[in-house]
Amino acid sequence: MQFALHQLKIMDLLLNQSFLFIVILLMAIGLAVPNPDNEKKRVVNKPLSDEQHYGDDAEHNVDYDHEAFLGEDEARTFENLTPEESKKRLGEIVDKIDKDNDGFVTQKELQDWIQFTQKRYILDDVDRQWKSHNPNKKEVLTWEDYRKVTYGLTDDLENADESNSDDLSYKDMIARDKRRWEVADTDDDDALNEKEFANFLHPEEAKHMQDVVIQETLEDIDKDKDGKVSLEEYIGDTYGGAGKNEDEPDWVRSERDQFMNFRDKDKDGFMDKEEVKEWILPPDYDHSEAEARHLIFESDSNKDQKLTKDEILGNYDLFVGSQATDFGESLMRHDEF
Repeated sequence: MQFALHQLKIMDLLLNQSFLFIVILLMAIGLAVPNPDNEKKRVVNKPLSDEQHYGDDAEHNVDYDHEAFLGEDEARTFENLTPEESKKRLGEIVDKIDKDNDGFVTQKELQDWIQFTQKRYILDDVDRQWKSHNPNKKEVLTWEDYRKVTYGLTDDLENADESNSDDLSYKDMIARDKRRWEVADTDDDDALNEKEFANFLHPEEAKHMQDVVIQETLEDIDKDKDGKVSLEEYIGDTYGGAGKNEDEPDWVRSERDQFMNFRDKDKDGFMDKEEVKEWILPPDYDHSEAEARHLIFESDSNKDQKLTKDEILGNYDLFVGSQATDFGESLMRHDEF
C-alpha cells in the first residue's frame, strides 16, 4: 500500500513535537535505504500475506496460510503453548467463525473471518486515533480540531516565507491532508464522523477515495513533477541505491522487469495515471475468497465443501502452525471476533 505520510505525522505530531523535530524526522526517513522487509506496500488489493504461497518449485508454504487465517501481526511465534492448548484455543475461534452455529464453517464464514483478520489492524488503528483526536467523545471531528492536534501551532504558515523549503513542505503536508479530508467528508460539513475519519486515515479501503490514493501515489513518486512515473522514479521509490554504482539486489532487478513488462502497458517508458491506477488498484481478484477455497480444499476430508470443527482441528498445522512451524499468536486473543 501506499506510503502513508500522514500515519507518520499522527504518531509523532500528536505529541505536539516542534516543527524542527518533524523536519529532522522526515529527513531521516528520506535518507533511509529500504530493503525487501520494509519495502513500501503501495498495492491496495495485495495478497493476504507477504509470504509466498507457493515457491518456485511449487512447494506449499503453510506460513502464508497462517498469516492469511490469523493476520500477519498475530501469526508470530510465541513460547510455552503446547499443541493441546493451541487446539483448544483454535476450537474456540472456530466456534466464533461459525456464525449461524450449525456446526459447519462454510466458505463464506471462513472468507469473512479472513477478511476480518486482514482488517483488524485498520479497525484497531482507527479506534485508537479517533480516541486520541477526539478526547471529548464528540460525534464529529472538525478540520480545525484535527489540524491543531496534528500540526500544533500553524497559524503563522499563512505568512510563511515561500523561499523557505521547510515552510513549503509543511504547508504542502497540511494542504494534502485537507484535500483528503474534503474527499472523506461526504456530507460536506467540514467535519468527519468516525466512519468518515476511517476513510480519511485509510483511503485505500474506500472506493470513493480511490482518486486521492492515486494522486498521492503520483505525488510521492513523481519527483520531476511531469505527471507520470519513469522507471528510475519507480525503482527509486523502494530502493535507495537507484542510480548509484553498486550491484542491485535480485528483488530490484525483478522490479525493473515488472515495470517494463507489466506496469508500462504502452511501452513508452512511463506509467501514466491510468497505469498507476492499474498497479495500485489491480483488477478484481478476491484473495480472501481464493484463500478460503484453498483452506477448504486442503481440509475438507468428506468433500462436502464445508468444514467441521474436527476437520479444522485435524489440520491445525495448516491453519495456525505447530511448535515446528510457529503457533499463531492470534490464539492468545481468543476473546475476539
